[in-house]
Amino acid sequence: MLDITMKESLTTREIKRQEAIYEMSRGEQDLIEDLKLARKAYHDPMLKLSIMSEEELTHIFGDLDSYIPLHEDLLTRIGEATKPDGTVEQIGHILVNWLPRLNAYRGYCSNQLAAKALLDQKKQDPRVQDFLQRCLESPFSRKLDLWSFLDIPRSRLVKYPLLLKEILKHTPKEHPDVQLLEDAISIIQGVLSDINLKKGESECQYYIDKLEYLDEKQRDPRIEASKVLLCHGELRSKSGHKLYIFLFQDILVLTRPVTRNERHSYQVYRQPIPVQELVLEDLQDGDVRMGGSFRGAFSNSEKAKNIFRIRFHDPSPGQSHTLQANDVFHKQQWFNCIRAAIAPFRSAGSPPELQGLPELHEECEGNHPSARKLPAQRRASTVSSVTQVEVDENTYKCGSGMEMAEDSKSLKTHQTQPGIRRARDKARSGGKRKETLV
Repeated sequence: MLDITMKESLTTREIKRQEAIYEMSRGEQDLIEDLKLARKAYHDPMLKLSIMSEEELTHIFGDLDSYIPLHEDLLTRIGEATKPDGTVEQIGHILVNWLPRLNAYRGYCSNQLAAKALLDQKKQDPRVQDFLQRCLESPFSRKLDLWSFLDIPRSRLVKYPLLLKEILKHTPKEHPDVQLLEDAISIIQGVLSDINLKKGESECQYYIDKLEYLDEKQRDPRIEASKVLLCHGELRSKSGHKLYIFLFQDILVLTRPVTRNERHSYQVYRQPIPVQELVLEDLQDGDVRMGGSFRGAFSNSEKAKNIFRIRFHDPSPGQSHTLQANDVFHKQQWFNCIRAAIAPFRSAGSPPELQGLPELHEECEGNHPSARKLPAQRRASTVSSVTQVEVDENTYKCGSGMEMAEDSKSLKTHQTQPGIRRARDKARSGGKRKETLV
């Protein structure tokens, strides 16, 4: 920490710069302590008491121990550059040399989804649940559960760009650190992008492996070849049944969640729809009644809200699905995500009945590395029936951070969108139930 007497001789800007550097160092120290705590308070006792097997613990904790020396090294380098008065004259060269080593987290972050699933499964064991609850109630846990400790490295990774920008913000333009800090920011953004891409591919494969086919005709090579999962989550059919939908980059798969022998999987429902053959239709509230009756029919069933329909472009398969989202916010998320997937396959040669329709203007900016391969220009057209519009997907959260975190009860989508934010704010002001977008 800065010597109090030295603070008086520094400019306000330099004080803030030094405080930003100290904040980075303090965060590294906290991370190291938490990583050690996760091992000492959770991993080792559960192994010693045979609460979990070594294989299970390895799957959940990964190579957590191996990252401690990595962060200790950064602390050591900063310490060596720190003067007796507590100030650090230059830090840019340290960060430029050290940040590329964070690529070591690619495997750990890619395994998080499977690790979380296994941990949740093991929590059904009374011994595991009792041990974790005792830990949670102990002072050392700070009221954080085990997963919060396991997720700390990811949380730390997404903070680096902000920490670096804060140091740069308070660095004079003539300071030799300026260019180096700008280089460091580019490096960490590249590292996060690489980790995010790897994590996205891993998540995609995780769900592909969970699919169960009732008929071999449901299998499609585009599913197995998928590297990007644009969005996925729960929707309801017109009859009110819960469906879990996966939108891969080239194909949409409807499933029914099933559990057998504590193993969760997704049973493919009817025929997957290739994105290039997919038609998206917007339905107004009340156009369909729950239970299958259309507007105007004599029925006491509730009029459905937040609904849309997906179907094959070619009507010959005779497959159409009317789907209902939890609220207008999640309907808009699904709508935009599906439109983004459809857009590259739509050209000026669209069928006459789809041309000359008014535009929708909701957009989101794509940051997903794989998504950048999508064409830069997209055509958009819609009415209340057939819709083909543009929206790009994105796997980031928290600026340049990685979208890797919490579960959403309705939809996990790799998007952040100005239009959706407005819909979300409107829902909040109207007292609607809020859910986390991931």
